[in-house]
Amino acid sequence: MESVPIQMPDGSTVTVWLIPAKGAHRHPITADSPRPVVVIVPGLGVPGEYYSLFGKPLAARGFDVALLELRGNGDSRPKPNPPGPYGYQELVAVDFPAMFQVVRNRFPDSTPYLLGHSMGGHLGVMYASRIRGRLGGLILVASGTPHHRGYRGLAAPGSLLGSAAVSLTAGLAGFWPGDTMIAGSFGRQPKLLISDWARLARSGKFQPAGADIDYEERIGRLKLPVLSITITGDDLTPPGSARQLLDKLPKAAITTWHNPAPLGHNGWISDPDSTVDYVEKWLRDR
Repeated sequence: MESVPIQMPDGSTVTVWLIPAKGAHRHPITADSPRPVVVIVPGLGVPGEYYSLFGKPLAARGFDVALLELRGNGDSRPKPNPPGPYGYQELVAVDFPAMFQVVRNRFPDSTPYLLGHSMGGHLGVMYASRIRGRLGGLILVASGTPHHRGYRGLAAPGSLLGSAAVSLTAGLAGFWPGDTMIAGSFGRQPKLLISDWARLARSGKFQPAGADIDYEERIGRLKLPVLSITITGDDLTPPGSARQLLDKLPKAAITTWHNPAPLGHNGWISDPDSTVDYVEKWLRDR
């Protein structure tokens, strides 16, 4: 696995990991048969390198793979501190173009498919809306909006109140102090990123601070293949939450699959076989 560090305009560094295709299923790249490169965007607080547990088996099926690191997560430096001047807009408009250029340089003849996990799916949909036509498709794993109407029972008000509490805490502290809390608290995150996420939870709309385009309008015009995977035991992204995100893509060619294995929100990464099987099938059907 190769690693390429990138420095962002604010002086922070992020890493792109590259895993070339290998194994018996590898096929030559031709003009009529390009090979997908699956670009994996992490969920909030999950280190990019951790997805090698999923990426290496996928590469063994014959697909190039790239793992992105979100600014401030994993081995990215420095960690978020006040004022935390980046959110959804900066990640998709500044960081993603730089990281995807690394992917294109390494795999110039492969077609990029963006696989977004959880918040990585939010960012993936937004990025796709900015670069219309330059992705082969989107794969959304355990990814939906945090909007309260996508949840049932007590989880609905819990999502609304919880997102408000997280946003308030981040605003008062200058960042979300998830690294000092219980496991699963998404690590330390900048308050602007948390504010964008909380706004999506309240309104159900992609309206990040500093947006330079109308994301809702652009996302609604996307015409590309989309695979949405929900997973048994995932309380953070139940099927209703995933449907909320897919409803924003009326012109996309959508395929949905519910993984019956009780892997929860993150377990599919370290226990990848069933998900890799379906992703491979979908990619080979393109």
